[in-house]
Amino acid sequence: MNIVLLGAGAMGSLFGARLAQAGHAVTLVDIARAHLDAIAAHGLRLDSDAGSAQVPGLAVFEPKDWVGRVQAPGGRAPELLIVFTKTLHTEAALRGVAGAIGPQTQVLSLQNGLGNVEKLAAVVDPARILVGVTTWPADLIGPGHVASHGAGSIRLMQADGRRSAALEQAASALQSAGLNCEIDERVWHAVWEKVAFNAALNTLCTVTGCTVDQLALAEDGPELALEIVQEVVAVARASGFDVAPGPVCDKVLHAIAAHAGHHPSMAQDMQAGRPTEIDSINGAVVARAEALGVAVPATRTLMRLVRLMQARAALPAPG
Repeated sequence: MNIVLLGAGAMGSLFGARLAQAGHAVTLVDIARAHLDAIAAHGLRLDSDAGSAQVPGLAVFEPKDWVGRVQAPGGRAPELLIVFTKTLHTEAALRGVAGAIGPQTQVLSLQNGLGNVEKLAAVVDPARILVGVTTWPADLIGPGHVASHGAGSIRLMQADGRRSAALEQAASALQSAGLNCEIDERVWHAVWEKVAFNAALNTLCTVTGCTVDQLALAEDGPELALEIVQEVVAVARASGFDVAPGPVCDKVLHAIAAHAGHHPSMAQDMQAGRPTEIDSINGAVVARAEALGVAVPATRTLMRLVRLMQARAALPAPG
């Protein structure tokens, strides 16, 4: 397939590398010039449990340049556009490349948090939107260098609930890259499960500075993570989704045991001085909980702490 990753951070780079290794035509679109230049010059280095590999052949563009390439004679729109931008940048990023999205392009969101499909639908025909979740861990080590250790999976479906040949093709491409992709009609349940997973691990690692596995250094770490999962699942169930807490708790405990050295994306953003996705994860849960009358004290506290850290990080440097 002709596949474009919009957002070439840790997750976009991991997926781009794996898809390129599987023989797909992959383009990474981002504004991180140093990262793009390193990939263009040397390929993308991928460190995984299988070892280290230098992945060649990925095309890299800044958004305006990619649009120009697609619109030029001989250019062609992608069959699949996978969106990995932060939720707060989704609509602006998609509008910036709208001129390169063709009438047959399927747009897949594998982003964290709630509200992404609504943002995509402001730009793309809802019938061509795919929604999914992934549990693959990824860390951007430096320009042109991404790492992923531990297993993961993808669950996806068309946002309107239908099944189509395009959906099957997208799932097949992701599966061919060894990304453990499954079409799941209960994908919105999976979205809530991922929100619960991230609300626990992302915020705890961001506030404590721990890697995921270091949360096990004291029993309070896993216990607090599971408490947050229970709160988010309660909000999901009050919203009409019969999400069971057990499988999510199992995934959280597995991640703590298996994702050695992994800094979740929110922690990476905080360390780099970038805005985090706290408002689309814990913030969205808290807003929904308030509307439904569900108590989420741990989730709310972690939200407030991350917001405070984010505000401090935005202060101008002294002197």
